[in-house]
Amino acid sequence: MNTKDKIYFISDVHLGASAFGDPREREKRLVSWLDAIQPEARSLYLLGDIFDFWFEYKRSVPSGFTRFLGKLAELSDAGVEIHYLTGNHDPWIFDYLPEEIGLTVHKDPLVTQIAGKTFFLAHGDAQSNCSFSFKLIRWIFHNRFCQFLFRLLHPDWGIKLAHIWANHSRRKELKNPKPFLGEDKEYLVLFAKSYIKTHPEIDYFIFGHRHVPMDLMLTPQNRIINVGDWLKHDSYAVFDGKELRLEPKRHCGLDPQSPDN
Repeated sequence: MNTKDKIYFISDVHLGASAFGDPREREKRLVSWLDAIQPEARSLYLLGDIFDFWFEYKRSVPSGFTRFLGKLAELSDAGVEIHYLTGNHDPWIFDYLPEEIGLTVHKDPLVTQIAGKTFFLAHGDAQSNCSFSFKLIRWIFHNRFCQFLFRLLHPDWGIKLAHIWANHSRRKELKNPKPFLGEDKEYLVLFAKSYIKTHPEIDYFIFGHRHVPMDLMLTPQNRIINVGDWLKHDSYAVFDGKELRLEPKRHCGLDPQSPDN
């Protein structure tokens, strides 16, 4: 009997961010969690912003994260399938992690079948209705010419500037947290409700980005989960082929009453 039958989803760890406490301690918590799930994990989906900043130069990558990267390599070597869906803080993952660890990188939303269920997976930033400035910054980050220009900066300067920007973003979040806005105002919920009008086959939408754990039934057949973050919640989702759960069980929205629970 194969005991490695669980699929795990996690997002928004923001490794390296100092505004929410000791980054090394957060990394150790994450590695301890990966240790705990390893005996039962078949697949691991990293839904973006795992790093507070990551940029691959041709011959250089950001320092640090040794424990986490080593654990990912160990999981991959043990046969755990790892997927990385890039977020707005780490869209610059290119060849290094796939070659060194063996994970699969996805730059776009992923629609996939797992145990007969259809999942729509994404970080969530591309599905947002955020300000024009946010959308402009996202376009710049994904533009290949802008990426080329950033590579012209020495890594000591480029990475330092990026961390200053990222920490500024985290400090803004500390000062002005955005709690659950309600089902009629959460943009990821509104996106999913619109999407299922033309794609009713989607059983589960799973996102990150909002930093707010959410678990809502959109219809009796369609469900949305936001896996939250590891800055305040240490939350994740797990699917065992029959039941999808958001853990720990501290989340906004309604308790799901789907037929497969």
